Amino acid sequence: MLDTRRFILIFAMLLICAAPARAQQLLAPEIETFIGEMADKHRFEADALRRLFAQAQPRPEILRAISAPITALPWHEFRGRFVDAARINGGVRFWREHAATLEKANREFGVPEEIIVATIGVETLYGRNTGTHRVLEALAMLAFQYPPRAALFRSELEHYLLLVRETGLDAMGIRGSYAGAIGIPQFLPSSYRRYAVDFNGDGRRDLMRTPADAIGSVANYYKSFGWRSGESIMVPAEADPGNAQPLLDMGLLPQLSVRELKRFGVMPSAAVDEGAKAALFTAEAASGPLYWLGLNNFYVITRYNRSINYALVVQELARELRAQVKPGG
Repeated sequence: MLDTRRFILIFAMLLICAAPARAQQLLAPEIETFIGEMADKHRFEADALRRLFAQAQPRPEILRAISAPITALPWHEFRGRFVDAARINGGVRFWREHAATLEKANREFGVPEEIIVATIGVETLYGRNTGTHRVLEALAMLAFQYPPRAALFRSELEHYLLLVRETGLDAMGIRGSYAGAIGIPQFLPSSYRRYAVDFNGDGRRDLMRTPADAIGSVANYYKSFGWRSGESIMVPAEADPGNAQPLLDMGLLPQLSVRELKRFGVMPSAAVDEGAKAALFTAEAASGPLYWLGLNNFYVITRYNRSINYALVVQELARELRAQVKPGG
């Protein structure tokens, strides 16, 4: 038999060794609830999820970043960060390198090459800047520590765990944006699962290392949200700032025809089908507010990112790229 003192010593050592393992399981109640839901709904192993979440570290910088997005800058400041030499020259190279794939995407989905290239350029500088945050940690912070959009990011966390299970990827190894967006086109996990396509036919939907899949997936995303091939995106307009606010308050979904908007004093500054539905929107230039009419395809770009600044910069970068690669085309 062990003597009493030796027994106490061995027992104490066992407690010390076991303490870190037990401490790892002491997750926040909201995480435990989420784990239970994932186990019930999707048959995840609860203990495996506990071990996974125990590895995730708090990242307060995530909350700081999402509270001050760059898209909130005035338009004239935001534009200069994206319609610049680096993105124009990089976009020309990307377009020429992947010309056949972009033409194929245009044929299959009806989305212009320049819109696909510009979107990838704005998102990640053509795959060069895909993000440094662990996606699991980013989504966990936003799902459980950011009440304004917790429901959205809780759903994205659910999709992320399903995505890594479906693909066999390392849940802790994937890095992306502070909002949990992944890969060359910066798809959130739900978009990755719904809209990513295997565009090079290798049997995988790889948005992190395969430009062809990124190109096809961006085109598929836009088509899925209603892109109309051959139609305009937006036209500049004149509007009386004193009377424009009710129209601006209607949002970006085109609801009134151009003809109807004219009756409210909005005058297009370029040719546009008067029967087409449009929405009035504005952005802040250095000299004051500028107005445009956003047509259906402008609204579709805002489904990628809800910011007016974002959609404007995609359109402007696309125009610059087409002028370089297919002038007069």
